[in-house]
Amino acid sequence: MLMQIAEPGQSQIKEACKTRVVGIDLGTTNSLVAYVRDGAPVAIGEGQDALVPSVVRYDVDGRVVVGRAAMASANGASGAAGSTTISSVKRLVGRSTGDISAIRGMLPYKLIDDDRMVKVAVGERQLTPVEISAEILRELKRRAEAFFGEPVDSAVITVPAYFDDAQRQATRDAGRLAGLEVLRLLAEPTAAALAYGIDKQIAGTYAVYDLGGGTFDISILKLVDGVFEVKATGGDSALGGDDIDRALAAYLLAQAGGGDINHAVNVARAAKEALSAADSTSVTVQSAAGATTTLTLTRAQLADVAAPLLATTAKACRRALRDAETTADALDGVILVGGSTRSPVVRAAVADIFGREPLADVDPDQVVALGAALQAEMLAGHSEGVVLLDVIPLSLGIETMGGVVEKLIHRNTTMPAGATQQFTTYADNQTGFDLHVLQGERETVDGCRSLARFKLSGVPPMVAGMARVDITFQVDANGILTVKAHEQTSGVEASVDVKPTYGLTDEEVERMLVESFEFAEDDLRRRNLATERIEAKRILAATQTAMVGDAALLTAEVKVATDAAIAALQATLAGDNYLAIRAAIEALDHASKPFAEIRMNLAIAKAMAGKRVEEVEEGYAEGHIR
Repeated sequence: MLMQIAEPGQSQIKEACKTRVVGIDLGTTNSLVAYVRDGAPVAIGEGQDALVPSVVRYDVDGRVVVGRAAMASANGASGAAGSTTISSVKRLVGRSTGDISAIRGMLPYKLIDDDRMVKVAVGERQLTPVEISAEILRELKRRAEAFFGEPVDSAVITVPAYFDDAQRQATRDAGRLAGLEVLRLLAEPTAAALAYGIDKQIAGTYAVYDLGGGTFDISILKLVDGVFEVKATGGDSALGGDDIDRALAAYLLAQAGGGDINHAVNVARAAKEALSAADSTSVTVQSAAGATTTLTLTRAQLADVAAPLLATTAKACRRALRDAETTADALDGVILVGGSTRSPVVRAAVADIFGREPLADVDPDQVVALGAALQAEMLAGHSEGVVLLDVIPLSLGIETMGGVVEKLIHRNTTMPAGATQQFTTYADNQTGFDLHVLQGERETVDGCRSLARFKLSGVPPMVAGMARVDITFQVDANGILTVKAHEQTSGVEASVDVKPTYGLTDEEVERMLVESFEFAEDDLRRRNLATERIEAKRILAATQTAMVGDAALLTAEVKVATDAAIAALQATLAGDNYLAIRAAIEALDHASKPFAEIRMNLAIAKAMAGKRVEEVEEGYAEGHIR
C-alpha cells in the first residue's frame, strides 16, 4: 500500500516502543484497543464494555465527549442542547466532497463543500474527519493509559484493505494528532488472520470477509513457509452495515406510510440486532407528524432487504477469487470480521458465496484489534512473527493524451514492485513533459485519483515521436511510490516521491498538532492521576495487611495516626487531584513509618539469627539479604 510517510525501520520501532504498545481497530461503528498478555491478545475492557462507539459529541462549552455518552445523541445532527454529534466519520476520512456524494444525504449532520476535502459543520467550526477521528483515537489512548497506569505512545492501527493512499495517510495523521506513534497501518483482513492464529499454520489459503459498519473488504490470504501474502483484495469503502440499516429503515417507513428517517434508522438497527437471536421482532416507527405505527419484522424480510447489498459483496468475492487465481473449493477456510457478520442473514449469504460455513470462533467485533495487538508486539521485538507481504490495492498509472490512463503497476501486485514503460512526444519541438501520476481502475483520468504531478524539462527539440522517455514506477516494501522519468537522447531526468494528499497540507497537519498541545496538560493530569491511584491502592493494601498480620507491633498512638492517614487517602482517592493523592500517600508513609521500622528491624534480626558475621556479609554481597 502507498503511504506518505515511510514505515519506520525496526530500530526506530524499538526506540518508539519503550512504553506500552497496543493494537487499535478504528472502526466505523465501534473502535477498541487491545494488548498482548502472556502471549495472547486481549481487549481492554470486558465484553461490550471493550467497544467504544465511534461517536464524537462537541458541546458548546468546548467539551468533547466520545463513546457511549456521545452515542446517546447520535440520532440527529443536534444532541444535547447546543452540541453536535458525529458518527460514522470513517466513511469520510481521506475523501473529497465528490467522493461521498452517494452517501451525503444519508448522514445526520451537515457537510461543508470544499475544493479539497470534505469538512463537517460543528457549531461555528468546520472540522476535518482527521480531527474527529483523532478524538476517537485519543479516547482509546486514554483508556489504555488508565488501564496500564503508564504512558501509551505507540500503536498499530488497522485500516480496510481497500482504503486508498489518501485514506491511509489521513488515518496516520489522525494517529499523530492523537499523540500516537503509528508503527504500522495494518490491513484489517491480515489482522483478523493473525488473531485466528493462521500464522501458526504451515500453509493455507483463507478468505477474510469483513463487513463492518461502513466498509466492506474481501481478501484472499496465503501462508507458505512463514510468508503471509495477500494474494488479492477487493471491496467497497462505502458499503457496510450502516447501509443495511438505512435500507431497512426505508422499508419500514414505506410500510408505515412515511416518517423521520433518522429515528427509523435507529429502530432498524435495533431490529436487525434483535433478529440475530429471533426469527421475528416488533418495531415501532414514528411518522413525521409524531404518530406511531407498530409492525412485525421477520428475519426473512431482513434478508430480502439486505439481498441487493449482499449481492454486491458476492461480486467482489468472486472477483477476488479470480484475481488470486483460486476457487472457493480450494480455500482452507473463510473468516468473518466486523459486527455486521453477527447477523445470521449475513452468515447465510457468506456460506452461499463460498459453499461452506464460515469460521466464527473469535468475536468478530474484537478480532481485528486482537490481530493488531499481536502485530504491535512483534514490531516492538517482544515476539516472533511471520513476514507480511501486502499488495497494491489499486492500479498505478500515468496520464497520456486524451485523458487516458496507462497503467504501469496493476492492483493486487505484491510489494515491492516496479515497472518501466517508454513514451514519446506528440508535438514537434516539444521540450518537456507534464507528468500526471494516478491511481484507480478506470481507463480515464476523471475516474481515477490524482496522486502527483511533476515536470521533465530540458528535452532537446525533435520531431514528434522521436524522443524516447522511460517512465519508471517503483513501490518499495513500505509502500512508498517513486516515479522517475528519463529521456534517452539528452539523459535528462526528473523524479518524485509520491505523497498522496487528501486535502490537508503538511503545514495544516502541523498546525493541528500545535493546537492539540492544549490537551497536553489534561493528558498529563490524567496520566499522573492513574499512576498515583495505582500507587495509592498498592500502599493501602500493603499497609492494611501488615496492620492485621503484625497488630501486636502497633502502638496505640501509631495506630490512631495510621488509621487517620488511611481514611484520608481513601477519601482523596475519590477525587481527581493527583497532587492531593500524592500528598496523602506521603502522609500515610510518615504516619506508619515507626511501625514499618519495627517490622523491618525484626525481619533483619530474623534473617541474621544464628548466622556468623561472614555469612551475613556474603548474603548482602549476593543480594540474599536486603
